[in-house]
Amino acid sequence: MPPSERSIPAILTDVLTDFATLLRKESQLARTELSEKLSQLALGLGLVIGGAVLIMPGLVILLQAGVTALENVGVAPHWSALAVGGATLIVGLILIGVGATRFKARNLMPAKTVQQIKEDADVVKRQGRQNHEHQRAA
Repeated sequence: MPPSERSIPAILTDVLTDFATLLRKESQLARTELSEKLSQLALGLGLVIGGAVLIMPGLVILLQAGVTALENVGVAPHWSALAVGGATLIVGLILIGVGATRFKARNLMPAKTVQQIKEDADVVKRQGRQNHEHQRAA
């Protein structure tokens, strides 16, 4: 049936059917993208934890070597320990601050899905205007 001969109920039925299909596909896209983001997060977290566990013993030995090196050049043992411990604390706080930003919600948002939904809403608005203008012209 040519577009000019379609009834308003037929057009509305088609719009509702298309909208339902669109919602189904968008929710499937959102689930897929969210699943990918969660998998990336889980893998990253696992790697960070594994790396931290393996690095700790080596870091303790290196820090003790730093304290010993400062003692060997004439710095008092308590000042050597304070200097190495303070520097380590500052570096650790910086790393925690940077790492914490990676876990913010905006970094985990399914950006592709949100953008696609905005585009779909624009298309639906344009189609609604076109159908309305077409009906007014007829």
